Amino acid sequence: MEPDILTYYNRGREAGRLNGLGRLEFVRTHELLARFLPHPPARVLDVGGAAGIHALPLIARGYDVTLLDPVPLHVDQACAAGVSSALLGDARDLPFDDASTDATLLLGPLYHLTDHDERVAALGEARRVTRRGGVLIAAVISRFASTYDGLGLGYLADPRFERIVDDDVETGQHRNPTAEPGWFTTAYLHHPDEVGQELAESGWEPTALLAIEGTGAFADAADWLDDPVRKRTLLRAVQRLEAEPSLLGASPHLLAIATRP
Repeated sequence: MEPDILTYYNRGREAGRLNGLGRLEFVRTHELLARFLPHPPARVLDVGGAAGIHALPLIARGYDVTLLDPVPLHVDQACAAGVSSALLGDARDLPFDDASTDATLLLGPLYHLTDHDERVAALGEARRVTRRGGVLIAAVISRFASTYDGLGLGYLADPRFERIVDDDVETGQHRNPTAEPGWFTTAYLHHPDEVGQELAESGWEPTALLAIEGTGAFADAADWLDDPVRKRTLLRAVQRLEAEPSLLGASPHLLAIATRP
């Protein structure tokens, strides 16, 4: 990994990120996993699974999950949290046999593979280890996410962050030369139109591209999620527009679903 990416994740924040500002991202991701994953006890490979935030609920539902991550701290945290099969590894060179899993998750690796060919390589490796008819579920960050974060979190008041956003919107290449610890590290931010192209280029058959937070990104998610009735209303609102092409880029994160022909 690039040193700044490793430094960012070695701060240990990933284990709790989706319990705070990322709660809606977590809830929606698992809603979509429940919709598109094969039924348990299917074999699931969680590539870039970090500290097990997604693996643990899937294990609890009866899935046979193997987690792989390039950050040693994450692997240690996942093991400590109860993921019995957690390995150190690289999404571009998976240490698994061909057609050895029913579904492959890439819920993070595509964020940090900033070169097109490396992303296609990771997607190709995911295809290799997934059985025919198996499923890929891959997350990307929207090209425009840093603009929304900059406004919502106040970062855009800093001219240095605005320069970062300018580059993000123009090229998708996100960098943090300031080393501000609260700002995101080296990443690639996808335009929605690119996702299907990369899937097809790596041999997948795209099924859907859906907003994760979608319209919910513009609500006070904590207020809605804390009340069961309001939570259902919020999720229906997001679902209603999750596939609307004109709104996809407005979601901070997108989820791509594809099948192996």
